Amino acid sequence: MSTPCQSRNSIEDIYGPRTPYKQEWPSRVDESCIEEPDTWVQSACVLCSNGCGMDIGVKQGKVVGVRGRVTDRVNKGRLGPKGMHGSLTIHHKDRLTHPLIRRNGKLERASWEEAMSLIVQKTKETIDRLTAHGIAFYTSGQLFLEEYYALAMVGKAGLSTLHMDGNTRLCTATAAAAMRESWGSDGQAGSYTDIDYTHCIFMVGHNMASTQTVLWSRVLDRLHGPDPPKLIVVDPRVSASAKEATIHLAPKIGTNLALLNGIQHLLFKNEWIDQDFVTQHCVGLEQLREKVQSYTPALVEEITGVPAADLQRAAETIGTSESLLSTCLQGVYQSNQATASACQINNINLLTGCIGKPGSGVLQMNGQPTAQNNREAGCDGEFPGFRNNLNPDHMHELADIWNIDYNKLPHWGLPTHVQDILSYIEAGTIQMLWVSGTNPLVSLPNLHRIREIFSKQDLFLVVQDIFPTETTEMADVVLPAAQWGEKKGCFTNVDRTVHLSYKAVEPPGEAKSDFDIFVDFARRMDFRDKEGKPLMPWNDPQDAFEAWKRVSKGRPCDYSGMTYEKLTGGSGIQWPCNEKYPHGKERLYEDGVFFTDIDYCESFGHDLETGTPLNRVEYQALDPAGRAVLKACHYIPAPEQTSKEYPLQLSTGRNVYQFHTRTKTGRSKPLQDAFSEPIVHLNAEDAAAAGVCHNDQVIVSSCRGKVQMKASVGDIARSQCFIPFHFGYWDATDSRARAANELTMEQWDAVSKQPRFKAGAVRVEKTLNAAVEVQQEQSAFAEKASVQKPDARATTVEEGPRQRHLELWLGVVYESIRSLADFYPSMTRYMGYDKEVQFGLGLMQRITRAAGDALEPMVQKYGTDLKYGRETSEALRQALFPGADTASTPYGVILTLTGFVTYTSHIEAQLSALVPVSQALWDGAFLTAVNDAKSRIERVQKWAKHQLAVRSAQTLIVPSSDVIRSDMQWPG
Repeated sequence: MSTPCQSRNSIEDIYGPRTPYKQEWPSRVDESCIEEPDTWVQSACVLCSNGCGMDIGVKQGKVVGVRGRVTDRVNKGRLGPKGMHGSLTIHHKDRLTHPLIRRNGKLERASWEEAMSLIVQKTKETIDRLTAHGIAFYTSGQLFLEEYYALAMVGKAGLSTLHMDGNTRLCTATAAAAMRESWGSDGQAGSYTDIDYTHCIFMVGHNMASTQTVLWSRVLDRLHGPDPPKLIVVDPRVSASAKEATIHLAPKIGTNLALLNGIQHLLFKNEWIDQDFVTQHCVGLEQLREKVQSYTPALVEEITGVPAADLQRAAETIGTSESLLSTCLQGVYQSNQATASACQINNINLLTGCIGKPGSGVLQMNGQPTAQNNREAGCDGEFPGFRNNLNPDHMHELADIWNIDYNKLPHWGLPTHVQDILSYIEAGTIQMLWVSGTNPLVSLPNLHRIREIFSKQDLFLVVQDIFPTETTEMADVVLPAAQWGEKKGCFTNVDRTVHLSYKAVEPPGEAKSDFDIFVDFARRMDFRDKEGKPLMPWNDPQDAFEAWKRVSKGRPCDYSGMTYEKLTGGSGIQWPCNEKYPHGKERLYEDGVFFTDIDYCESFGHDLETGTPLNRVEYQALDPAGRAVLKACHYIPAPEQTSKEYPLQLSTGRNVYQFHTRTKTGRSKPLQDAFSEPIVHLNAEDAAAAGVCHNDQVIVSSCRGKVQMKASVGDIARSQCFIPFHFGYWDATDSRARAANELTMEQWDAVSKQPRFKAGAVRVEKTLNAAVEVQQEQSAFAEKASVQKPDARATTVEEGPRQRHLELWLGVVYESIRSLADFYPSMTRYMGYDKEVQFGLGLMQRITRAAGDALEPMVQKYGTDLKYGRETSEALRQALFPGADTASTPYGVILTLTGFVTYTSHIEAQLSALVPVSQALWDGAFLTAVNDAKSRIERVQKWAKHQLAVRSAQTLIVPSSDVIRSDMQWPG
């Protein structure tokens, strides 16, 4: 023990003593105190995604210690180094204690009344100027469930905006996406207790030893106990996890999908498939078999660098194991073809029938302690209760629960992901951004661009946090938030365990909980339901929890059987918790029934390669009906490959002692002393080629930026390097650039929209002199923001005239329909040769005119620019249709029909764009008109395609005497 109040030195002894076991993990209480507490208050740890039960030690109104909750199912009393030390930064001198408003270029102290009044004023001004779609929210994986739910209601029910995302987009968006694709809904299939029973652990892109130290302790205890499981680790680095592996596969960065396809190839080839399970409980088997057929061990070795013999050993171990627990994290989620790769991990468990039973399951891990709640409540890429925005019944149900107009619920698309939010800010169509509990000026990719965006003069930036950060420096208003231990609420970990954290101490100064801030904003904005009652009539987080239970009831994440009383005194409880499972349900899919029923599923899925969503009709054709979906995809090389100039592939990730951007852990002296600066991990041969030795200062460069740091040589595959992403500039003592995201690329997964942090090419060069520095821009940009940004209380920055483009778009589609309707007589006159087409054109003219008639009231209502529409539609018609004489021949008929199909496709695409537009305008009549016109044009297009198919073979194959000239023109 390092002090009388510390059960162990968790810096030096990260995982604690071994307690070998099988089936029942022994308890061990970890404790760290700076003084002996007077009382202990129930909580859970928020410094990784594991969700360890914890008690907070309090003395004279101060947090003086923490200890693991021995009764908790997650950790059985254990804590990791971040939990034991990072939690004690709660009273750090740097805490934000009062609101700040930018005045005369500087952030100055303000009252809550001033700050909230200004935010409400700017919100209303933005709505008047840009509509509510000019406002966006970007939140965290650090808030409580009740706070996310309040924020979701503010955005989706109060302001009716889709612009809501969280830093879970950077962390676990792929986990949610992969589960929706495979199981039909978000929600982890497995349980932590599967570690206690499994015969094989398959860990892909998941260095559990650094990311979830207590869970890794559980794995270590199994490995040291009787009948240990096999451990297969997929990681380019020889990480602490890989060093314990039975089989370590080290693929080239960005090649996960080829590796996983190769394993499935071998499962099929050797008949290591649970055929009965797959036949009864899965769809897509033959498509998957065909897709992975070419991924032989030799090809996989060529792509990934993994020896064929190692791949075969891994596949045999997986395929012949009685049970299989698969886990993955950022090595999959932040890499090339992320969702496609995560789905293959799901496939492997499905093919072997290893799901829904003790020792078998999949944990698509989270990276943050409350990321699951963000997704459940609908503050990023989801809708509350895992509802499907493409299912009108789901959206009507949500609107009814909230008692708001269905048309006002923003369900015309998925919530806007952060990369699009940034682009809209750049374009000036979002001019208010509210950031809560996260630090995007360190965590987002390509930081130079992020700094430019956040320092825009026309952006009103609200930042809500517990400490000063790189992002608060850029804010117009800073709101001091209460943190864990200073507020009450629930949060849910990776294996669906819900913990209740009680308030132990008062927040410092004037800081308020995120819940209180969001509810106060809703009241000041006077958000009301259809009956004129307050939209969020809550006085306490428990009120919000009771409201959330109603939203979750009947959905996969069912909390309806939980209460604060049930969650008090013992262990956390897993959802679903309801009448059927009053004490929670340990594993999902025990009966082989998945959440894929068309009327229940959260998503209809996607094309994994292109990211294109499937619609209801396509999903119906797949007909999963409660069966899991085996999703297949071919490997595609990462977009940015290494070159002579940039010979190394970059990966970023976590270190065991720090968490995210170090807002809390960087202020803990033990954790900071243990890992105080970033380093770049290099292969020994790559280091030698660059003339670099261990601990040398080096400059790492990509085509986006440069950083300077020490080199650590060894324990990584050739042509690859690794940098921890935790470090920014709030505590920098010199001007060296050191944030890993100075280097990273702005590309994201096609399905999950998660950035590809584990991609991009770099070079490493030894500095000739340790004093050589790379200028970092954060301070310069903060200064620029201070100088250039106006007083936050001032009126909006003057800008040039604005034009709404709806009027142009609507004019083009309306005039295109009218132009087509007017053009039918000419086509009919010159197509006498083909009586069926000639007759059909008469019918199509009637249908087309009806489409135009449906739109006409909206054209009048929105003051459409018809002149622009006429010019555009006429130019398109002239380009698409052949000359009149040509149209009178068989070849001319199919040429005309081809132009006809293209022209109607143009109209149909424009009408498709107007569907979400009409919904975003909350105009039910507009939506009805657009859908009416769209259905008619689709009928016309279908007719033309059919006529084209009937005639094309005969006309194109059999020689004729027609003479086709290129100069034919239609009369007039």
